[in-house]
Amino acid sequence: MPPLGLLHMRAWASLFNRLLRPSGVVCIREVHFHSQGQMSLQVSEAVLTSQLKPQHEKSNFIIKTPKGTRDLSPQQMVVREKILDLVIGCFKRHGAKRLDTPAFELKEMLTEKYGEDSGLIYDLKDQGGELLSLRYDLTVPFARYLAMNKVKKMKRYHVGKVWRRESPTIVQGRYREFCQCDFDIAGQFDPMIPDAECLKIMCEILSGLQLGDFLIKVNDRRILDGMLAVCGVPESKFHAICSSIDKLDKISWNDVRHEMVARKGLAPEVADRIGDYIQCHGGVSLVEEMFQDSILSQNKQAIEGLGDLKLLFEYLTLFGIAEKISFDLSLARGLDYYTGVIYEAVLLQTPAQAEESLNVGSVAAGGRYDGLVGMFDPKGHKVPCVGFSIGVERIFAIVEQRMKTSGQKIRTTETQVFVATPQKNFLHERLKLISELWDAGIKAELLYKNNPKLLTQLHYCEHMGIPLAVIIGEQELKEGVIKLRSVASREEVAIKRENLVAEIQKRLSES
Repeated sequence: MPPLGLLHMRAWASLFNRLLRPSGVVCIREVHFHSQGQMSLQVSEAVLTSQLKPQHEKSNFIIKTPKGTRDLSPQQMVVREKILDLVIGCFKRHGAKRLDTPAFELKEMLTEKYGEDSGLIYDLKDQGGELLSLRYDLTVPFARYLAMNKVKKMKRYHVGKVWRRESPTIVQGRYREFCQCDFDIAGQFDPMIPDAECLKIMCEILSGLQLGDFLIKVNDRRILDGMLAVCGVPESKFHAICSSIDKLDKISWNDVRHEMVARKGLAPEVADRIGDYIQCHGGVSLVEEMFQDSILSQNKQAIEGLGDLKLLFEYLTLFGIAEKISFDLSLARGLDYYTGVIYEAVLLQTPAQAEESLNVGSVAAGGRYDGLVGMFDPKGHKVPCVGFSIGVERIFAIVEQRMKTSGQKIRTTETQVFVATPQKNFLHERLKLISELWDAGIKAELLYKNNPKLLTQLHYCEHMGIPLAVIIGEQELKEGVIKLRSVASREEVAIKRENLVAEIQKRLSES
């Protein structure tokens, strides 16, 4: 065979690659022809690794959700929807509008808003366009929305997923992807009226969920900053020390003190003075006591915060919830954007409950953030805001565990009526009948079989908890009636076809 040029060699290589590539073995770069019709192949070193893997290795692949995430089964979704319905119903009762924002934001919108927690933000890979991050919470996107749309007043709620790159503790309801339910009031109003309503809503939700006794701790960032100032903390360390104090619900005071001194460079005597204050907690009487504190009362910021807390307790008393509120000087809330009143709800447990229940930490938290919107506004115009978030995942973990303990069965559908037949060749009649029920707004099901057995159909009703069954057969069709069966009692009555919908609706309204 005559010699071929390089171009022809590569053309032959391309042909062989098309023929051999499906086998997943080689990648031919050039083909060389020799005398006597012999041929040699020059194989490329850049063989795809995936093509060389033995087929049996695929069996080692583990199907799972990413760390810190989970699927929710139909049973779990029923429980979650009930929780969310109660929470959203309370938000609506107080006149809130619903808002939604994108799951990701421009990275620059989220940076420097969360203090030490900024490292927990999920950054998305640069796709050659904008630098993006998954939202860390729903508060910062809300502030961005207000500034972008020049909204000065708004009472809103928002339910959506957020993402945090922290170590998940699944059994305690802590995840990397989780749902938040936020309620916020934006606008310039008289002091403490919106703040008091937020605490009232929080009490209504926690009482309605019947999670047990609870306590809402309150403090004020101005009191906290004033306390740090009079204790001798340099202003440059305020945020760092607040972040340490915020860990008191997770670690002991000795560990917090060690972090302040060893890691954050605070003088030991300053840390000890802080320790004397943050062990104080009580009601409005403690507010009065702090007014009389000879050291703290010298700080203007602290006095302003104490004045607002005194007014707040006055409104909380009128709302009838003052006994659920505790002024707690150890409450810090580590997020940088809080400027005034802050609060956090925790469940109170008896020793017996503590053995059975989960240690989920706070179940709701929030506060006032008057400067956050101004960070997004080109001219720095501020819109005062106050709000809170309900810890849906933590509440769900508690409710789920209690339901498992009690063995409570959960219906995963809302089907009200099942359409059945005892005879063969009645699919058309069943389809006509179920269509009538659907058109009347009745939730109905049937089995997707031409000739199902009656016993199978009735067992399905009992298993799924469907309260009523309608049965149609030759006799019923001839007489113009339908049998209406109570699944629980197994009692049956014949109802005229034209009266069936009305009878079903009557029974459902009575149940």
